[in-house]
Amino acid sequence: MTSLRVALLQGPAGTPGSGRDCLAALDDAARRAAAAGARLLVTPELSLTGYALGDGVAAAAEAADGPSPRAAARIASRHGVAVVYGYPERHGEAVHNSAALVGPDGKTLAGYRKTHLYGGYERAHYTPGDQLVAQADLEGVRVGLLVCYDVEFPETVRAHALAGTELLVVPTALMRPYDIVAETLVPARAWENQLYIAYANRTGREGEFDFAGLSRLAAPDGSVPARAGRGEELLVAEVDTGRLPASREQNPYLTDRRPGLYTA
Repeated sequence: MTSLRVALLQGPAGTPGSGRDCLAALDDAARRAAAAGARLLVTPELSLTGYALGDGVAAAAEAADGPSPRAAARIASRHGVAVVYGYPERHGEAVHNSAALVGPDGKTLAGYRKTHLYGGYERAHYTPGDQLVAQADLEGVRVGLLVCYDVEFPETVRAHALAGTELLVVPTALMRPYDIVAETLVPARAWENQLYIAYANRTGREGEFDFAGLSRLAAPDGSVPARAGRGEELLVAEVDTGRLPASREQNPYLTDRRPGLYTA
């Protein structure tokens, strides 16, 4: 299979701090995504808890196999759709801003800990991850994970491209006034690395944060097959990885690299 129908959830995805509310929002989104024929649902950054937790981050954090991740897996299985969700992950004494991919059978396929923390709020509450590339195969498509600010670094997306990622999934919490990230940078990353990027953002206000919306699917030809506005929305679009060989031949950035020149 070279085509994968993907749904991107843009919204607050539940009330910050209310795990039950966030899981209810995830369940509703998974139901709608499955009804639209999607095989993968991508939700925003920290979708199981909300972003604006303040000093409640540590209390909300759970292990990768904790109650909320298990509930998210059951939702994926119940609706028969793979799901990418975000959550504060507790690992020993550390708390990570993490994302996980579970398959349509509810089995965990990949987990990723945000490697580039944005601003004082995140640096005060989270520990950065140290593994740059997390991937899994989903119905014949190589899916990779990053979180929000990570995609703004050219090195992170290039590492995925070199590792064979075809669809890069990015749960995000992009804030105003940084619309340029969604509108310009994300399509450029897809073009220069010859892969698809599914960028699912939060929207509306949470405490001091004002989220930009503007979720989108960016394609390797520089186009944006699906894009959201400012409000709540469920985007559905096709990822056709069968187009990648021809696109990469026409735009051979990966093969024309000269890595020997790129050392510090």
